[in-house]
Amino acid sequence: MYLPAHFEESRTELLHDLIVRHPLGVLVTHGNGGLDANHLPFALDSAAGAHGVLHAHVARNNPVWQEIVDGDEVLVVFRGGDAYVSPQWYPSKHETHRQVPTWNYRVVHAHGRARIRDDERYVRGLVARLTRAHEASQPVPWKMGDAPRDFIDSMLKAIVGIEIEVTRLVGKFKLSQNKELRDIEGAGNALKAKGEDPIGDAMLAAAAAKAGR
Repeated sequence: MYLPAHFEESRTELLHDLIVRHPLGVLVTHGNGGLDANHLPFALDSAAGAHGVLHAHVARNNPVWQEIVDGDEVLVVFRGGDAYVSPQWYPSKHETHRQVPTWNYRVVHAHGRARIRDDERYVRGLVARLTRAHEASQPVPWKMGDAPRDFIDSMLKAIVGIEIEVTRLVGKFKLSQNKELRDIEGAGNALKAKGEDPIGDAMLAAAAAKAGR
């Protein structure tokens, strides 16, 4: 990934936070069939290993788990929002007309080593953790015990776990940090006015950091 210094984000706690808040990652693998990409919800154990451990599951019918050899290097891409940025939102544009459109975004690339976990205890525990995390906001959270045990057992047999020891985290938070402070704030406020709060808020936070606030 092309990574200019002004867009690089290396603070592990912020990278982990993005993964937790945006857990649908793209698992990129390279097996006998060539490159493959699977979109999977991940659970992050931030305290495990040097950079954390990611956990996911795939359908047993998905060939990816049979193409991965334990220890294979893989990449998981997490996206934390994106938005088009118009040059009209930069105050300096109206003075110099020396601005162009761009696209801002936040991404984390998690490089790691994969291990297949084809055992019922692992996938049951993983599904329970994912369920607790993503049902927490529901008025009446669904839990595995709400369904008949034989039904849950059959569903668990139809999936296979994947565990990824993260060996390197690369973060790119492209938030117009290379612009003037007033331009970052102008574009951030414009995005928020359009309802693009994730990137708008992130740009305003980047502006505050640039201003030393």
